[in-house]
Amino acid sequence: MMSSLAIKNLRELLYTAKGKMWVKILHISDIFTPVCPMKKAELVFVPSPGMGHFASMLEIAKLLVARDDRLCITVLIMRLSIDSKVEAYIESLNDSSYTECIQFIDLPQTSFKQGNDPMVFVSSFIESQKPHVKEAATKLKESRSGSNSPRLAGFVVDMFCSSMVDVANDFGVPTYLFFPSSASFLSLMLHLQALRDEQKQDITEFKDSDAELVLSSFVNPIPARVLPGVVLHREGGTLILDYARRWRETKGIIVNTFLELESYAIHSFSDATNTPPVYPVGPILNLNGEDSHVSSGDQRSDIMKWLDDQPQSSVVFLCFGSRGGFGDNQVKEIAKALERGGFPFLWSLRRPPPKGKLAFPTEHENLEEVLPEGFLDRTARIGKIIGWAPQVAILSHPAIGGFVSHCGWNSILESLWFGVPIATWPLYAEQQFNAFEMVKEMELAVEIVLDYLTEYTDNQIIVTSEEIERGIKQLMENDSKIRKNVKEMTEKGRKALMDGGSSHFSLGRIIDDVITDSMP
Repeated sequence: MMSSLAIKNLRELLYTAKGKMWVKILHISDIFTPVCPMKKAELVFVPSPGMGHFASMLEIAKLLVARDDRLCITVLIMRLSIDSKVEAYIESLNDSSYTECIQFIDLPQTSFKQGNDPMVFVSSFIESQKPHVKEAATKLKESRSGSNSPRLAGFVVDMFCSSMVDVANDFGVPTYLFFPSSASFLSLMLHLQALRDEQKQDITEFKDSDAELVLSSFVNPIPARVLPGVVLHREGGTLILDYARRWRETKGIIVNTFLELESYAIHSFSDATNTPPVYPVGPILNLNGEDSHVSSGDQRSDIMKWLDDQPQSSVVFLCFGSRGGFGDNQVKEIAKALERGGFPFLWSLRRPPPKGKLAFPTEHENLEEVLPEGFLDRTARIGKIIGWAPQVAILSHPAIGGFVSHCGWNSILESLWFGVPIATWPLYAEQQFNAFEMVKEMELAVEIVLDYLTEYTDNQIIVTSEEIERGIKQLMENDSKIRKNVKEMTEKGRKALMDGGSSHFSLGRIIDDVITDSMP
């Protein structure tokens, strides 16, 4: 007769099997030896709960275990109730098939210091989870006591979870950092951290400054006006640079980029001191897991049907990420530019949260309230306005000819993967820096604006319809140098992941290190 714990495990163990493919989602109290063939090494993944970070780390996990059958991975899930997209994505894992021996463990929800500062919020949340991460890893190790069980070989932690190095140290295993942004941004953050800690420079003095920074990872000087707003903020800047200091304590940094895209930046790390090895393994993309983000299958179908009716490379797609939204005045300027420009457009238009409230944008209940009078009627033939967008599916559609983007790094990699040029409109986080890199350093994007910022500032900048229209017209030029450069980079990015490619080689180096660490 089955014990109550065995019955509970059987009830809560959700898996799908295709040959040797398994997925499991467990509670922390129900950890047991996984039902999979014998492994040599086990990694514990600690992603932060943000969608872009979480999904990218899962893609890395899938690549690792698909590449080498000596590995198995346990992913610790930290849930934030404010992000419904992550909740939906995690639930969708129940119906997914991942490569052999990836298990997911739900950590308990905790109380923590909350507020309106994003970095304080994230930092407090991660710290509140450290005891649960340690408990989960302890139970995991205890369950692997048999001679045929895999050895704990290390932790792989998100850039915001670098304090989990302490937990890995308690177990005497190394930590690898997953950095979901660019190698250039990694270099910038380590540079700013060194300026603060070694040269005692006040980084907040760069705010509203005309100064330029010279980095070995960049050909061009970097204007202070494109630095992330968080590093110029006293409290948030302290926290993010404290994270950066701890990145140096890891055994290696896994970066979602590829050598051919950021060769100058990646080569610069070979001469850096006090910096762990950098492994460029990208482009790592979540190309199949976004359906759970869209509230209705009918909505997605309607979008794709509309695109099917548009000529090839004719549509400009406007989408500004999970936190992207504009006030009414800016919305009207965008609308004027689209109407005058005359290009077919697909516009993901969402309402921003109230000023000072830490929340995600919401859907507009009545578009006519925010758009110019008669706009919907006048543009009905050429345009479509939507709420949340299935971005990957849209970018992959042959009708898309250009992408007006907030320049989140995942969005940049997706656009390059599908050969769609970008017009830059950064809003928050490191997006100003990304936009500068894409326009000035790589010549892979056109500029609408580089230094538009919505967080850590009271500036109410309005980008005019003339500026927007000019950028879109340049974006949609069929024979532009930018479009040619993007197409070439698309091919290079895909080759990087193939057998013998630069990222394929870097992934092999990580696996070699992990297997070595697992040896007694």
